[in-house]
Amino acid sequence: MSKQSIHIGKSIVLIGFMGVGKTSIGKALAEQMSRPFIDIDLEIEETFDMATTAIFDTYGEAVFRNKEKELINQHCQTPGRVISLGGGAFLQEEVKQQCMENALVIFLEMGWDAWQERIPEIIDTRPILQNKSIEEIKALYEARQQVYADYHIRVNVDTLQIDEAAQNIIKSLHQLTN
Repeated sequence: MSKQSIHIGKSIVLIGFMGVGKTSIGKALAEQMSRPFIDIDLEIEETFDMATTAIFDTYGEAVFRNKEKELINQHCQTPGRVISLGGGAFLQEEVKQQCMENALVIFLEMGWDAWQERIPEIIDTRPILQNKSIEEIKALYEARQQVYADYHIRVNVDTLQIDEAAQNIIKSLHQLTN
C-alpha cells in the first residue's frame, strides 16, 4: 500500500488469533493515542445480552458473523477509533476488504509456543475451542495464520507487555506515514 493512501486519522483495526491480546493491547493503544476503543465481540455480546459462547449455542455462528460484519462495517468507516476484531472476523472476505480499504489493519502476531501457554486462560470463553484436542487447536491456529495474511502492519507480541505492544504499534504507524 502506498504511503499516500495511508492516513493516520483512519481507524486502527487489530486482527490476530484469539487470545493474542487484541482487546488488552487495543485499550492501551486507544488510551495512548487518545482515541475511543471499540471491542466488536463485546458489542455483539451487549446486543444479544449474552456471552459469545451462548450466542453460538443459541443462534449459531452465522448469526454471530452477520452481526459482526454489520458492526465492523459501521465502525471501521468512522475515523479515529481503535477497533479490536474477534479472531474469526477476517474469515469473511467482505470484512477483510472493508477493513483494508477504510482502516489501518494491524496484525498482532504470536507464535504457537507463546500462544499455547494462554490456552488455559481463554478456553472457556472461546466457543471455537470447545471440545477440541491440542492437535485440533494447533491445526486451527495454523489455518488461521493464512486468514491474517492481509494487513498494513505486523507486530509480533510474543515477548511484549501490553504497553510495549501499543508503543510498537504507534512507532510503526509513524514509520508508515512518514
